[in-house]
Amino acid sequence: MKRVEKLVKIWMTTWERMEKEKELSRKLVIHGKGSDRDYEYEELLGRVFNILRENNPELAGDRRRTVMRPPQVLREGTKKTVFVNFMDLCKTMHRQPDHVMAFLLAELGTSGSLDGQQRLVVKGRFAPKNFEGILRRYINEYVICLGCKSPDTILSKENRIFFLRCEKCGSGRSVAQIKAGFVARVGRRNAGT
Repeated sequence: MKRVEKLVKIWMTTWERMEKEKELSRKLVIHGKGSDRDYEYEELLGRVFNILRENNPELAGDRRRTVMRPPQVLREGTKKTVFVNFMDLCKTMHRQPDHVMAFLLAELGTSGSLDGQQRLVVKGRFAPKNFEGILRRYINEYVICLGCKSPDTILSKENRIFFLRCEKCGSGRSVAQIKAGFVARVGRRNAGT
């Protein structure tokens, strides 16, 4: 609502400035220094938007787009996959690596850990597209503000519930906890079960 009020206020001041310019041009016409013509609606509308863009570039609608680098995924042996730039992506998203790792492992349905070089080592063979799709879901759920689509958010935990608060527009919402996917029982079963 405040944004609408701000736009209306800017529109009114711009309209007043245009009226003053129009009055000034009429005075110049009376004194013989200008031409007496009627303005077209599109021309006036274009002038208003140009003045708005000059005075308030943040309202122009040119949103900056956050570009994430694609995940660098390597195979280590035949049964492990290594996510090389995991920590860089966590820093770009401003999220704790433990939270991102828990989401990735739950979605992949496997186990894994960080190695000494801060790379995520995952059991199983996975393609980079798998990681990319899961990271996209993570960003939509736990990073992007639903109100203004800004990635400038803070994820905080209060009483076992995670809250996402936007730094840009101030809105907040609760987000779902990470649910562990299906984990198969591996190994020998007892005869009684």
